[in-house]
Amino acid sequence: MKPDSIMANRHAQAEPESGDEILRRIANAISGVRFGSVEVVIQDSRVVQIERKEKFRFDKAGRG
Repeated sequence: MKPDSIMANRHAQAEPESGDEILRRIANAISGVRFGSVEVVIQDSRVVQIERKEKFRFDKAGRG
């Protein structure tokens, strides 16, 4: 894949249009996480990335 096509693909995803849309996406990332974290990356006072990390923990009694 050529570098030009890589850059074109990076911008293919639509940016959130409003603060409400960004808040909705953050709330969506948080929902359902029992153990983990959500990181919001900001550049030039704008949200540019939302990362969700989730851990799955298993009960010791459930191990065979």
